[in-house]
Amino acid sequence: MEKIWAPWRMEYIAEIDEEKKCFLCEAAGCDEAAREKELLVLWRTEHWLTVMNRWPYSNGHLLIAPKYHTSDLEAIEENHFNEFGRLLGLCKRRLTEVMSPDGFNIGLNMGRVAGAGLEDHLHWHIVPRWNGDTNFMPVISSTKVIPQALHELFDLLRADDSS
Repeated sequence: MEKIWAPWRMEYIAEIDEEKKCFLCEAAGCDEAAREKELLVLWRTEHWLTVMNRWPYSNGHLLIAPKYHTSDLEAIEENHFNEFGRLLGLCKRRLTEVMSPDGFNIGLNMGRVAGAGLEDHLHWHIVPRWNGDTNFMPVISSTKVIPQALHELFDLLRADDSS
């Protein structure tokens, strides 16, 4: 078995089953620009926000979530999905400009059995992929290396941001 030094994962492992406040609601409620980088909030719209995944499957792994706390897909108003689509397009465009991936995995996990680590607040995953990158979930692969610091990538994605 190969071993990779990834000490930031220990925080995730230690907290996975702890009851704690919703990090997406905390990010949505933050109105301090100075804390956006700490909370990894990239972009906001009226009803949605995009944050970087603090424990990514792959470099550039983003999450789009409604600003309001819900696990019910039907609770999202139909007219909010146009806004979601524009935000998804922005995420794809900026990731492409900054990282030049060959493709993307985009999806929603509903319920713990479907892989949702945060069951109570819907969020879509946007995961950049590259040719030769054959593993999506580290659980079924032998090794996964994230080659770039989160805040370094945050700065690159936000640079020259006209959105």
